[in-house]
Amino acid sequence: MSLVEIDGSVLEGGGQILRTALALSAITGKPVRIYNIRAKRSNPGLQQQHLTGVIAAARISNAQVTGAVKGSTELMFRPGRIGCGEFRFDIGTAGAVTLVIQTILPILVFAPCRSVVTITGGTDVPWSPPIDYVRFIMLPILSLFGVKAEVRLIRRGHYPRGGGEVVLTVEPSKLRPVEVIEFGDLREVRGISHAVRLPAHVAHRQANSAREYLVRAGVKAPIDIAVETYEQGRDPHLGPGSGIVLWAVSNRGLVKGADALGERGKPAEVVGEEAASKLLENLRSGMALDEHMGDMVIPYMALAGGGIVGVSKITLHALTNIYIVEKLLGVRFEVSGREGEPGIIRVVHA
Repeated sequence: MSLVEIDGSVLEGGGQILRTALALSAITGKPVRIYNIRAKRSNPGLQQQHLTGVIAAARISNAQVTGAVKGSTELMFRPGRIGCGEFRFDIGTAGAVTLVIQTILPILVFAPCRSVVTITGGTDVPWSPPIDYVRFIMLPILSLFGVKAEVRLIRRGHYPRGGGEVVLTVEPSKLRPVEVIEFGDLREVRGISHAVRLPAHVAHRQANSAREYLVRAGVKAPIDIAVETYEQGRDPHLGPGSGIVLWAVSNRGLVKGADALGERGKPAEVVGEEAASKLLENLRSGMALDEHMGDMVIPYMALAGGGIVGVSKITLHALTNIYIVEKLLGVRFEVSGREGEPGIIRVVHA
């Protein structure tokens, strides 16, 4: 197959271009050359988490790769046949395991047998979806497309020490188009507030603050936020770290999420309110998916051969994903709405 050239500096210009390009290259068998990788970032080129994603995609798809070194701004990826079975990948830092999952999950959907992948690194780190978002929002939404996958959380990992571990299990799946525009009526709000290597009251304060914020804002649906804490001396994490993920469930079975991370000097109450505020903003749009799922579903829509989704906010991430997917799969998307506002994304030619 002819080589597809991808400029890694277009639009959002970050790691999303790399992740989507690698996944679609492995699935289609089309070799890709990605240059100007993460050119718009303060630390351009492949960082450890990106490198682990490249190595994982290459191992699973039996690819030949050149340029897979830290700091590299150019990569050649020539995929072979997709494999399956048991894999283990260690980021070696607090790099996000969820972004490695984003890279390999679409590939494993097209694998010939079940795969079990253990990944170690950061599970709850800045600039990445937290692991609870993947477990309770991303995978339920992708299941609508036919994706059969689950993530088991073994241990959390926070910046800067990492040390988290998750197990991703994926069954080969046949994808189907999805048409969801409106979220529907709010049935309940759920969540998980956690704190590791920290006093238990941190997780409780995050949860209470989020709950109170939602109630003050007029949410009448039941609110159930679980609290995850660990006894001193029996805490298996490297830590310290805390965070909260909230998700709203509609009468149509749709899920939208929001999250916030704790950090030094940031009161637990602020963390809880931040997540609750983001969730309310998402709910006000009335659209089916939150802005993060709005970009994550793009490859699955194209691979399923059609579909239409309403998103709470059209993001540069979504527009970037559309650009890469169109370039590699030859499909065409139509976006109704402006960047930063609610909108509708549809596949118009598959």
